[in-house]
This record gives sequence, C-alpha cells and structure tokens, in this order.
Amino acid sequence: MSVPALLSDECETRAMHAPVTAAFRFVGFILWILLVVPAVGGLDLCGLVRACRWLARLFWRGSVRILGIHLVIRGTVCPDRPTLFVANHASYLDIVVLGAVVKAAFVAKKEVGQWPAIGFMAKLGRTVFIERRSRHAKEQKNEMITRLISVGESLILFPEGTSNDGNRVLPFKSALLSVAEARLPDGRPLPVQPISLAYTHLDGLPMGRGWRPFFAWYGDMELIPHLWSVLGLGHLTVEVDLHPAVTLDQFGSRKALTAHCQTVIGDALVSAVCGCPPKLAEKSVTVG
Repeated sequence: MSVPALLSDECETRAMHAPVTAAFRFVGFILWILLVVPAVGGLDLCGLVRACRWLARLFWRGSVRILGIHLVIRGTVCPDRPTLFVANHASYLDIVVLGAVVKAAFVAKKEVGQWPAIGFMAKLGRTVFIERRSRHAKEQKNEMITRLISVGESLILFPEGTSNDGNRVLPFKSALLSVAEARLPDGRPLPVQPISLAYTHLDGLPMGRGWRPFFAWYGDMELIPHLWSVLGLGHLTVEVDLHPAVTLDQFGSRKALTAHCQTVIGDALVSAVCGCPPKLAEKSVTVG
C-alpha cells in the first residue's frame, strides 16, 4: 500500500473514532472483568475445572458483546475431546473471539504472561506458556501433551508464532504442531481442527485492505493506544470458519499436516476478506 493511501486511512480512522463509545466499552469491559474474573479464579482454586471452563467461556462471550464484535460462524466445532485447534493470528482480539467460540485453553508465548491485565486473564484461562527458543521445545511439547492427553483439555495454537496485519497468513512453524504426533489413551490420533479468522466489516460495510491493520495488532504497535482506537471504531465483524478436523495419520508427517492447515486457513482467509467466504457444509450461524 502506498504511503498517501495509508495516511488517508489513518486520517479517516481518527475522524470515525468515537471517544464516548470507547469510554463506555472500556468501563463496561473493566466492570465485566471485576465481576467474572475473581469467580473464575475461585473456581480454579477449588478444583472445579468444568465450572471454571464454563464461566471462562461466558466471560469471552460477554466480552464479544461489550467490545462490539459481531461474529459470523461457519462450520461446527469438532465434538471430540481433546482437540488441537489451529488458527491464524492477527490480534489480541483473536483470543476474545476464539474464547467465545470453542471450549479450550490457549497456547501463548511466555511474554504474554507478563502483559498487564491480559497476562492475568491468560493465567486464569489456564494458558500454556511456551518459550520461543528451540532448546525448550521438548519440555513444551511434553507440557502440551500432558494437558491434551492426561488432563483431556483441548488447546488453541497459533502456528504462525506471531501476529500480522490480518490480510494474509504467515508461514506456519511445523515444530509447534509436533504435539499432533500424540495418541489418545485409546490409541486414536489426536484430532486437529483448522480455524480461519477474518476481519471483514466495520459497521456493516466491507473493510478494505487498509483498514484491517487498525484492528490487527502486530510489529511494534503499543497495546493501550491501539486498544483505545479499536474500542471507538464502531462494530467489527469477524468471520470464523471451522474447517473439517484432520489427523496426522492422514498426511504421514508433521510437515505435511502443517502445510495442509496453512493452505486451508490461508485460502479461507483470502476468500473471506475478498467477500467470497468458503462454502462449508454446515449452515452459517451468527452470534453477538
């Protein structure tokens, strides 16, 4: 994109930003956190895992409404438990969206645990924190397998390893999908379900390529100013495509499975942002 076009989008964004709306959403979100998060922590301390998971999902669904996010969901969540969900990553908003759609804990880089507020909520959400350095790969794989196989908890993984501008999918790191080599207690392979997320509309109007970076969070963007901008920019539509679940056995290797997930998610993302979403067998469902 040219510099003049980018500057034009930025000026238009500032003009559309509603500080009052941003303030109401911010206050509402803080009150929602103060209401629900302590209860989630209490249930977790008491060992009431199922109740904790239910309340955590309620928290994310409430957050979707408070933040003005409109979800369009196509396909169905894999009914098997546990399942490894694999998704593209553009923003911290992905966490809110996926938390509202699937019952699973997140896998995130260790630095997320140190972020203000978000790190605290991530810990309450039983997030598995991983190191980027390869020397920790085996230890991290074992931790994820324990959560998946021994605990029976589904996980959400972002195999790009970082976020981007929301217009494309970065190369998937096959090492992160090594956990798919695990077998369930009955010997069956672990289900892996690709999920594509696309930021497509703002206040019901198609969002051009230049607008998505105002909702995507990547590079050296500062969190607080970016969040304030998002909160005041109207109602965002996020399209979530739940693709058929697969297993490592169907592809024969981790790299082949990774390539499949990247292709399916990448193609669906491009189709959705171009206004031609993938035609899944299941009926479309609108939430929020």
